[in-house]
Amino acid sequence: MATDGDERVAKLCSEVLWVPRCPDELIVPAVSVLHLQMLARYVARDRGFDVDKPRNLAKSVTVE
Repeated sequence: MATDGDERVAKLCSEVLWVPRCPDELIVPAVSVLHLQMLARYVARDRGFDVDKPRNLAKSVTVE
């Protein structure tokens, strides 16, 4: 994963997930997380997993 235009990374890797440049360095993690979540969703769907009901996910609900 690299920001647009980072040719150093392009030379080191065969596949790169490009994210847009951000005006502030503190915004980069938020932008990167969104791209990685989308990648995880597409990979899970391609592998045949139900992305709406992941296995081994336990939700804690308190009912009174």
